[in-house]
Amino acid sequence: MSEQIKLKLERIENRKLEIGSKHRRKLNKHSDRFNKIFNFFLITNRRKLLNFCGSKVEVFLDIKGPDSREGFRLYDDGFYKNKLITSRHPNILKCIIVSKKAWGLWVQEWTDGIVECSFTKEEILSQFDGIEIPESFINDFNNVIEQKKIKRNKKYLEEIQSFKIK
Repeated sequence: MSEQIKLKLERIENRKLEIGSKHRRKLNKHSDRFNKIFNFFLITNRRKLLNFCGSKVEVFLDIKGPDSREGFRLYDDGFYKNKLITSRHPNILKCIIVSKKAWGLWVQEWTDGIVECSFTKEEILSQFDGIEIPESFINDFNNVIEQKKIKRNKKYLEEIQSFKIK
């Protein structure tokens, strides 16, 4: 009986090497939402809108490694924490990662400017003319603006109240 179990486990392992594990096969399936996010980052990087993230990103070539979409999903899932990032398409994956980090950086900078009334939300979004921004990114952008406005208003209210006391 144990011999049969060993053979079965060995066949399963060999099969995993041929077609990949269940987790690997699942990573190859991409939802429409994931594809929209991936394409958004790729297009914005190619148009030089989100091509500076403030940190160095290195992606190395590995012929047998994941493609750029799978690599991005692995990166998003935290697989590459404290590991070298490798891909069959290192240039594309690097563009995507840089754009993802740049979005986080620039949302903070843009919202600071909007809250300070240096420019408007429409001016920022007009830079993305012809590019479909995923709805989750727009919601995040709006939430950050609201949070910063609340913080600014609390600060001003405290200043006014301390002014009246003096």
